[in-house]
Amino acid sequence: MHDLENLTLIIPARYEADSLPITIKEIQSLYNVKIKVVLQKEDIETIKSIQELDVEILNQPKKGYGDALIYGISKVQTRFFSIFNADGSFNPREIINMKNKLEYEKLDLVFGSRYLKNAGSEDDTFLTFIGNKFFTFFGNFLFQLNISDILYTFVLGDTRKVNELFLESYDFRLCVELPVVAKKRGLKISDFPCYERPRIAGFKKVNEFKDGFLILLKLLMLKISK
Repeated sequence: MHDLENLTLIIPARYEADSLPITIKEIQSLYNVKIKVVLQKEDIETIKSIQELDVEILNQPKKGYGDALIYGISKVQTRFFSIFNADGSFNPREIINMKNKLEYEKLDLVFGSRYLKNAGSEDDTFLTFIGNKFFTFFGNFLFQLNISDILYTFVLGDTRKVNELFLESYDFRLCVELPVVAKKRGLKISDFPCYERPRIAGFKKVNEFKDGFLILLKLLMLKISK
């Protein structure tokens, strides 16, 4: 078992009672690591499903995926944090490799990617694949991010530096705000090949058309802002 005492996992959860306990137990079978689960206090079923596990439950004061992540990272006291999905689609074995890359290359953020060599996805549909490729191309074109998967939020980074970005997106727009603002502020970022597994349970929380339109607007707003 790896001891990751300087890392905290942030798991945003919404109606994940079936998958979250399995996800947490898999993580804890591999690592000694702090875990903070961020959810709405009204999500009683999910809270009950993990009450007996060694995790910290944070009641999200507002709503939205981005808000959960911003709030969760603000509560991290370790040097590093990682965003981790509640649905079992992320492989926890990749955490140690992402952390090693970050420290060895003296990076500030490492973004998991489904589109590098030796990476892949069992959850992508044709529509999400095209959308991911488009937004990644557009983000790289506008901001020279040099990452290959802008919408995959398996991220590991420096807690203090990310909190100092003062991110604002309360919804899925945070996926693009994080790498763009990090790049604008001079943080060192890179990506790492990951394999997205089938989700254990639950359903996609993303509305491809609505959220895709909002993400596109966010990229354009970030381009014209300082």
